[in-house]
Amino acid sequence: MTIIASLLRAAELPDSPSARLDAELLLAAALGKTRAFLRTWPERIVSSEAAKAYDGYLQRRRAGEPVAYILGQQGFWTLDLEVASDTLIPRPDTELLVETALALLPATPAKVLDLGTGTGAIALALAIERPAWQVSAVDRVEAAVALAERNRARLKLANVKVLRSHWFAALGAQRFELIISNPPYIAAADPHLAAGDLRFEPASALVSGADGLDDIRTIVSHAPKHLEAGGWLMLEHGYDQAEAVRSLLVVAGFDDVESRVDLGGHQRISLGRLPC
Repeated sequence: MTIIASLLRAAELPDSPSARLDAELLLAAALGKTRAFLRTWPERIVSSEAAKAYDGYLQRRRAGEPVAYILGQQGFWTLDLEVASDTLIPRPDTELLVETALALLPATPAKVLDLGTGTGAIALALAIERPAWQVSAVDRVEAAVALAERNRARLKLANVKVLRSHWFAALGAQRFELIISNPPYIAAADPHLAAGDLRFEPASALVSGADGLDDIRTIVSHAPKHLEAGGWLMLEHGYDQAEAVRSLLVVAGFDDVESRVDLGGHQRISLGRLPC
């Protein structure tokens, strides 16, 4: 079977909104080549070993498993990250947190905390853009901590420290100029949890109480004790939660409270500044 004939089997992925892209990524991985190779050599014969691997990948994708979990990697910001089913798959919308953080603080030395780091995506993106920042990345899931540390080590980022902590529990009296988080924020009864990629991602990283705000409440209430005067707290949240999160920030005593819009036009992150 040729490469082009193999790619035509993208039609076997009817439930995917990006069937062709999925097929290209999976076939390139099976061949150990790039997607550009597929276009350059469409008539190249696929070996029996590669065809078998591709068949296995297609079966997993047809069952709904995300391509990122099948391949064990996902791009985020300028990074290629290892991913696994212990953590969420980094998404483009979360890059808004990185963009906003880089605009808030100068490139001079600062201490930054990434809560619920998962793959380490946010912390590592910030660290690679701001070498003078000292970034702490925490997660309560041991496997996630190990994964984030592998990503940190592979990228050789000495200005990131990965440690296990349930939110602020292991941080003592440490204070930061910026605390940033993409915490769980989906309501327990949300029907989206039973559809698409979310079926395969860890519920502990998605679900946060009846209204999806339990973890955000915890972070907002404890963050002032871990922020320097004038420090910022920034949170990703659901598309319809911005008003509620802004209210939580105001009640907790934050100034300059606002929300920012993601690529889809939704208010996706909210932030506030601790008074000086």
